Amino acid sequence: MKTIRVPILLQQRVMKTLREKLALAEQKLEQSFPEPTINYKQRGTTAGSAYLKDWEIRVNPTLLIENPDDFVDEVIPHELAHLLVYQVFGRKGIAPHGNEWKWMMQHVLEVPAKRTHNFAVASVKSQTFTYLCGCNVTHELTIRRHNKVQRGENQYLCRRCGEILRREITSTAES
Repeated sequence: MKTIRVPILLQQRVMKTLREKLALAEQKLEQSFPEPTINYKQRGTTAGSAYLKDWEIRVNPTLLIENPDDFVDEVIPHELAHLLVYQVFGRKGIAPHGNEWKWMMQHVLEVPAKRTHNFAVASVKSQTFTYLCGCNVTHELTIRRHNKVQRGENQYLCRRCGEILRREITSTAES
């Protein structure tokens, strides 16, 4: 995997926003929290992930570089909110984007509670493979899932008709 270097000024913007939102949370919740680690190794179309027990936020460097303003303003608080919800409420019975997370986003971090990003993902989207089911719906499987099917390790079912997905060969170059 090719390592993507995030420019230092962009890393500093990430840290500035993280620290500002963390300070806001500490003030409003009247408790202190450790500063999360930022890791720039998130892959795929996911913009960021919160690793609760590691107290870490993983950031997709490509999407950050391509969308610096929206990424810093939306994704960093989004992932921080997950960490804060875990710290304040625990994990049991808490939905990832449930009422506690929405409250943390809107009332504590003062950011709109958006569940997903709308960044262009063409630059980070991996190759997919087309599969069909009994109701002739096409399903795009990632290379990882396709390889598991090819090795006989897994089968995937259509959520609508319940049938096992079968490979649709579209060209001889694809296998």
